[in-house]
Amino acid sequence: MAFENGWNDWYLTRDLEDFLTRAGEFLRSRPARHTVHLTVTETLRSRGLHVYGDADPEFGVLTGKEEKAPTGEGGEEERGEEAARVRGTFLHTPPYPLGLTSLTEREADALAARLADLGREPSGVLADRDTAAAFAEAWRRRTGAEVTLRQRQRLYRLGELTVPQPVPPGRARRAGETDRKLLARWFEEFCTDSGEAAARDPEEWADERVERGSVLLWETPDGTPVAMAGTTPEIAGQVRVAGVYTPAHLRRRGYAGAVTAAVSRAAREAGAQEVLLFTDLANPTSNGLYQRIGYRPVSDFAVYAFG
Repeated sequence: MAFENGWNDWYLTRDLEDFLTRAGEFLRSRPARHTVHLTVTETLRSRGLHVYGDADPEFGVLTGKEEKAPTGEGGEEERGEEAARVRGTFLHTPPYPLGLTSLTEREADALAARLADLGREPSGVLADRDTAAAFAEAWRRRTGAEVTLRQRQRLYRLGELTVPQPVPPGRARRAGETDRKLLARWFEEFCTDSGEAAARDPEEWADERVERGSVLLWETPDGTPVAMAGTTPEIAGQVRVAGVYTPAHLRRRGYAGAVTAAVSRAAREAGAQEVLLFTDLANPTSNGLYQRIGYRPVSDFAVYAFG
């Protein structure tokens, strides 16, 4: 039986390969907008389905006739014939919030109805600003859950790279075997500062970064590490700068800007077509810094928590 509001158009699965077969082309068709989905699914595929937590992840694909044409973005490929059959997707890796691609209000409401009917209990939702708001309202209306706007984010894309001046004394270097304990400790501190529970084991997180060589450290002339910045794996031509951190007692000395510029340049030199990053809009310092480096806004996102 088909439902007028699209309730029955959502295909749900716990099979990652099944999900990627159905939605992979759609996700790759707009790599900047879909950066979270691309990165998370690649991590699940390479590190195991329970890398983010003990619960099994779940995925969804919305297919059928689109209600409206998607907005094009500079530097991204238009949807192909296969991708046009997919209107949206979700992924859920508990305890993290439900992650949604762009949906209309009706599509978000249909998904909320489907998940509520199945007894799912997501901790929240992460999506572009309008989609997140639409789903959060639909979830509140259908379940009675308390809904709280937890964070407003902005997705940036690197344009012309500019190194902030003056450059602090020291240099960037790739984190290696001897830096594992430092990375694990800084990861814990980063999660605490950002208000995020460290769902991943810090030592495992550090091991993966060292294995991939994806974290750069800024060190002073005497060899003391003072800041870090990393990148996600390259998928569909995009990477995302993540985990930019400077210990509190070392901030406001230019280390974060220097290491972010260095890791951004390294990503470009490694062949990334798109270098992206998210910021917390409540932090004007980081937003101003990244724009000085050359990052330009792509879209605003929001995270809602469900009580």
